[in-house]
Amino acid sequence: MSCFTCIKVLMILFNLAIFLAGGTLLGVGIWVSVDSGSFLKIFGALPDGIATQFVNVGYFLIAIGALLVILGFLGCCGAQKESKCLLITFFSIVLIIFIAEIAGAVVALVYSNVMGSFLKSVLAPVLQNEYGDNPEVKKIWDNMMTDLHCCGVSGYQDFTNSTYFNKNQIYPAQCCNNTSTSTNCTMLAAETSHVEGCFNQILNLVKTNAAIVGGVAAGICALELAAMVVSMYLYCRIDKQGSIH
Repeated sequence: MSCFTCIKVLMILFNLAIFLAGGTLLGVGIWVSVDSGSFLKIFGALPDGIATQFVNVGYFLIAIGALLVILGFLGCCGAQKESKCLLITFFSIVLIIFIAEIAGAVVALVYSNVMGSFLKSVLAPVLQNEYGDNPEVKKIWDNMMTDLHCCGVSGYQDFTNSTYFNKNQIYPAQCCNNTSTSTNCTMLAAETSHVEGCFNQILNLVKTNAAIVGGVAAGICALELAAMVVSMYLYCRIDKQGSIH
């Protein structure tokens, strides 16, 4: 078996796997969007607010699945039929995705502080206005603060003059390193507890797992580079193979 034939077979198998994965995601996305009620039964009873988010997830899965199906089809058929048009289209789409990922990573690095400030400005009003009124928001934040041993977005000050504080005249128990409600968490107790904000805890968690995240990202980029190299190799060798035959 020649090198060209071997790479051609590998290209077909690789893109067939992409096509099948995309088809699976597409099917799940359509199922979630059309029949989210049946899908949610798998996970048991969930609140309505959470249930509605599955529809948005379904649309996202449809978009990603459709893109993978198109990529797999172009790469597989391009290699099988030795079509330069399909191969260059496959190469172009992967190149656009690769450039978008690099640009996104650069923007994330350059504007990380700005994005952090933006997220804080978005999350803080949620605690101020909805933590004391919306049971779902309270449940989500209570679970996160308990698991990460944190309080609010930046600290206990986020709850000052909030709906929750105005109703109860205390801070959440997690702001005093106390997960029970037996001891009231007053301003003095919260101040002396020195519990960090959840935003910093999440950043520390991301930094701790940065090696894993970076390894996965590097692996994806390597696969995309390999796909581009192989598709371009086949593109350039098709005419030569035709002249040999």
